[in-house]
Amino acid sequence: MTKTLDDYLNDPDLANEPAALREVHAARLFIQDETKGMTTAERTAYYNEAAARFFTSDNSQPSTETVTK
Repeated sequence: MTKTLDDYLNDPDLANEPAALREVHAARLFIQDETKGMTTAERTAYYNEAAARFFTSDNSQPSTETVTK
């Protein structure tokens, strides 16, 4: 069974952490398990692909938030 990020966020070992820190730890554990056993070249490709997906996602949508002064 593959663990999801939600599984890591609900991990009892992280329950006492502040929310922001719990998210960081959960993401780190998720990536650590995904890349376990990879060679250096495979891990580099994994990170490069993740970065490419991030930077090529459609971030051009206008914000729906309003700014009040």
